Amino acid sequence: MTAITRDSVDTLKPVLLLDSGIGGLTVLREARVLMPERSFIYVADDAGFPYGGWEESALTERLLALFKQLIETYDPEICIVACNTAFTLAGAALRAEFPNMTFVGTVPAIKPAAERTRSGLVSVLATPGTVKRAYTRDLIQSFASQCHVRLVGSENLARMAEAWIRGEPVSDDAVLAEISPCFIEEAGRRTDIVVLACTHYPFMANVFRRLAPWPVDWLDPAEAIARQARRKVELVEGAEHPEGFDVAIFTSGQPDFNTRRLMQGFGLKIVAPTR
Repeated sequence: MTAITRDSVDTLKPVLLLDSGIGGLTVLREARVLMPERSFIYVADDAGFPYGGWEESALTERLLALFKQLIETYDPEICIVACNTAFTLAGAALRAEFPNMTFVGTVPAIKPAAERTRSGLVSVLATPGTVKRAYTRDLIQSFASQCHVRLVGSENLARMAEAWIRGEPVSDDAVLAEISPCFIEEAGRRTDIVVLACTHYPFMANVFRRLAPWPVDWLDPAEAIARQARRKVELVEGAEHPEGFDVAIFTSGQPDFNTRRLMQGFGLKIVAPTR
């Protein structure tokens, strides 16, 4: 892997996007469409994956230290935290620690789910870390108090999605076991919306649709996150995307062959993490 420095960045500052793994590529895909003139730095904190198993204070400290290094090194225009677990835990701390940086976060799409549901039965498919956050329960209280919201914290689905994205086989039975708790039948009503509250999950949406016991709306927040980032980033007329400067950084420094191939397919050059 080659190193990259701020001196190699074009005039416009880059957009930095961080996830615990490669699930944030769902957000990157949408952000590129809306911000074609900007370069992107995709950071996969695979050395810390999965975030759901971390003790809260330790994960907050890790994220603060990681962003301190990234902001000092790359001086991004904006930081997108493309991970529900990370942002629902540490979003406020990041904004307090770095008041001059704009952070766009990822939170469960509970408000739009409550607005769209017809049956009033909504499920939130997330990681255990996101499910247990007070932030998530506050969203339900604020925007979905008239709905029956089931929180489903999957222990295994983020890992399955990582494997699936890399082209590795994942069994239908294993996936079905993780998504089945989302489906509720009650007094003639059925769950009609499942919020995908982990950026890894949308990559498997077609698998979910195929295995679901009945059709539901699988709500992917990636486009909404990208729209919010676009609102925060000035559109510079006449600016063009700098060639060859969309890069990916893996904090382990050791992405495997399938991951390297995936990054290449996304037009991302893997570079060495700074130390």
